[in-house]
Amino acid sequence: GARAMASGRAAAASASRQASRNVLGTPLKACGYDPLTGFYRDGFCETGPSDTGVHVVAAVVNDAFLEYTASQGNPLNRPAPRFGFPGLKEGDRWCLCASRWLEAYHAGKAPPVVLEATHEAALRIVPIELLREHAIDDDSSKRPTDA
Repeated sequence: GARAMASGRAAAASASRQASRNVLGTPLKACGYDPLTGFYRDGFCETGPSDTGVHVVAAVVNDAFLEYTASQGNPLNRPAPRFGFPGLKEGDRWCLCASRWLEAYHAGKAPPVVLEATHEAALRIVPIELLREHAIDDDSSKRPTDA
């Protein structure tokens, strides 16, 4: 049934993750669990054939970015319950579409990025120099219970 399919998908995702690298060429780290992010909603900015938006940039969103992206017709600050999406607020960690992050960069609104959790696929769209300009230290990839 659906559960077997979902667990099969999760197993496939975790099997592929062993090989997944971040933009630094090291093993991909988790982006965030609260809210649960990632195209596969497993906490990682993992990507695959069905992820047409390439949700691979591990960002710590801020109000300037959320206002900008809402003005572009992508209101990430608004919950969308039917997609299991809680709506984001300042300080949330989220896997953003690489092209959306780049748009925000050119508008001067790019949010900070955690390089260790940003999938190497981002480099097909965003130059590493731009990501480095906005890089922050990864001090909060711990699960919320560690805080």
